Amino acid sequence: QVQLVESGGGLVQPGGSLRLSCAASGCIFKINTMGWYRRAPGKQRELVASMTSGGSTNYADSVKGRFTISRDNAKNAVYLQMNSLNADDTAAYYCYLAQGYCDRYWGQGTQVTVSS
Repeated sequence: QVQLVESGGGLVQPGGSLRLSCAASGCIFKINTMGWYRRAPGKQRELVASMTSGGSTNYADSVKGRFTISRDNAKNAVYLQMNSLNADDTAAYYCYLAQGYCDRYWGQGTQVTVSS
């Protein structure tokens, strides 16, 4: 079993920055993908960014150039640096870890609210 614990959400003004963190523990394969999804009220879940254990990244078009995903494989942790935040970024952000054939695990979610 794998557990994911997120931190770093909160309230931020438009144009501000936040850094989300997610730490995984349990039975974690060396080869995996970690990343972040978000869900805003009334909208579908959206993949924000992902990063493989080998360092390949993928970003949603809406966050390219503003968000940066990074990992610390030794700590089984993934981070999301979010800059130039706007109201459209307001959502619950969920960390995930995918490994093996179809195993996927989720964090409990952390709320990000962008408002003046």
